[in-house]
Amino acid sequence: MTGNLHPGLNMGERMKVLVTGGAGFIGSNFIRHMLSNYDDVEIVNFDLLTYAGRLENLKDVKDDPRYRFVHGDIRERKTVEPLVKEQFDLIVNFAAETHVDRSVGEAGAFILTDVYGTYILLDAARKFDVERFVQISTDEVYGSIKKGSFKETDILDPSSPYSASKAAGDHVALAFHKTYGLRVLATRSSNNYGPSQHPEKLIPKLILRALHNQHLPIYGDGRQVRDWLYVTDNCAAIDLVAHKGKAGEVYNIASGEEHMNIEIAKNVLKILEKPESLMKSVPDRPGHDQRYSLNTTKIRQLGWEPKYGFVEGLEKTGNWYLSNEWWWRSLLKDEFFKADSPWLF
Repeated sequence: MTGNLHPGLNMGERMKVLVTGGAGFIGSNFIRHMLSNYDDVEIVNFDLLTYAGRLENLKDVKDDPRYRFVHGDIRERKTVEPLVKEQFDLIVNFAAETHVDRSVGEAGAFILTDVYGTYILLDAARKFDVERFVQISTDEVYGSIKKGSFKETDILDPSSPYSASKAAGDHVALAFHKTYGLRVLATRSSNNYGPSQHPEKLIPKLILRALHNQHLPIYGDGRQVRDWLYVTDNCAAIDLVAHKGKAGEVYNIASGEEHMNIEIAKNVLKILEKPESLMKSVPDRPGHDQRYSLNTTKIRQLGWEPKYGFVEGLEKTGNWYLSNEWWWRSLLKDEFFKADSPWLF
């Protein structure tokens, strides 16, 4: 589908969007979503290209005249301000350190990027009067919940350095709305999965290990529960929030597809026709939350619903990795994946 952007923003003939962290998993899928759905958009992708940010993720759109890549770090004001000064209608901040296991081993990078980097972006957006700023966050900021689902107004209770850094970034972003009137919105999504996700994450890790007949590490008893959201469904929700959401508000995004980690592993093995004997229990991660669950009434009231059920989404994801060895082959050479640790690949 192509056409005009949502009329509520009335930005003129073309809307200019700055996507930070756009070479990462969700960010790259969001850029592709915007370019596929709208004619009247100009996208600037600002990314540091760390291990998880790869221009290969946007190989298919690199020559689109509506798309431009700028290399840079959201923590550096001298780089951020001249770019934001170009006058963007919308900033969507995906830039973050996101892997919980890495945060357990080295929390500093998470604090610097997810908190200080977010502040630098917000300050530039305020200085140059950006129309809207969408802060991309995670369900992990709420902590674990045994029964029921978290609402956007519930108290944040993060367990890991990663989720604590994202919670802090959320607070800073929303404070810029309250203090300065910057039109900030925040989204908190459940576990995303889909094409081009770095294999440090659970589902691609399981897929690639199974393909190589390596054991699938399962933390503890594997009964940790997560809601699984196909990445393009999240992108559609973020798009909707950016254009129709209310400034100063938070929007939870989740599919309602809650599954235990051990179920995920069994499903992957079934799709790839591999034996369940490949599963191997490993010591649990410190501070591992048992269950995440989100109340999504607000985002559904805006008109959003997920398109993909979990089984369909997982099959699409598995087929993508099977068909795109060129994308993941080089990642398996990373020393991170060779480390002899129960927390790692």
